[in-house]
Amino acid sequence: MKKGKKDKFSLDESLPHQKHAPSWKGTGMTMKEPFINDYGVVIGDSNYNSEHSPLNKWSDGTDPAIMSGEQWVHQTNDIGWNTPENRKLLEEKREAKGDLFRHPDKDVSYSSD
Repeated sequence: MKKGKKDKFSLDESLPHQKHAPSWKGTGMTMKEPFINDYGVVIGDSNYNSEHSPLNKWSDGTDPAIMSGEQWVHQTNDIGWNTPENRKLLEEKREAKGDLFRHPDKDVSYSSD
C-alpha cells in the first residue's frame, strides 16, 4: 500500500469485524478485495450469506464437495488466519523485517522477577 492511500478493506491493516483478527502491519502483505466465485457468492465480505450460496439451497442431494476448493477461501479475510499456525506465519514475516530492540543472544529479562 502506498503512503497516504487509504486501505478501504481494513482498519490499520487488520479486520475489525473479527474478534481476534490478525494484523498484517509490518508483514509486507496487504489486504485483498472480496471476490465473487463461480457460484456468484461474494467471498471475503464477512457477511457469510448470499442468495446464490449452496448453503442456502442445501438438500439431501447436495454434494458437500461443492463447497470445497480455493474459490471458497479468501486470501486475507479468512477465519483460518486466526489459528496459531497461521498467526505464526504472519509473525515470522513481521520478524524478518528486523527488530531493533531484540537481543537474540541475550536474555534481557533474566533475574528480573
